[in-house]
Amino acid sequence: MEPTIYLFFNGTCLEAMTHYAETLGGEIVYVFRNGDAPDADSRMPGDDHLVMNMMVKLGATTVMASDSSDCMYSKPQGFRVQIAPPSLAEFDRVYDALAKDARSVEMAPGETFWAERFAMFTDRFGTPWMLNHTGAKDPGAAAS
Repeated sequence: MEPTIYLFFNGTCLEAMTHYAETLGGEIVYVFRNGDAPDADSRMPGDDHLVMNMMVKLGATTVMASDSSDCMYSKPQGFRVQIAPPSLAEFDRVYDALAKDARSVEMAPGETFWAERFAMFTDRFGTPWMLNHTGAKDPGAAAS
């Protein structure tokens, strides 16, 4: 069994997931909107444009998402989506794209004892991210 990340948004699912797919080189597999439901009993509360379920492939990882109605949405907490860009240049590109108009930056990009560059932030859609480029500080590289 492999876990799948499932994200919830407050009306911005399609915009957010499309941005993530474009930024991270992913592919949108499918999008089911509220308006695609066959009958009223199959719909979630809200307008036709809301996303009921969406799947994006990022490499070997599946990320799924949907919009939540106002009465069911809660702010994400207790986790972060972690990305490990393979180079400093790629780290900067991904950070610039994902952190643009961020709701908050908990740790600006910088060097740590475990990484050449590390950052934590919550993007404009409310998704909490962690970017980590270990580079020469990769403990697995020393064992190779």
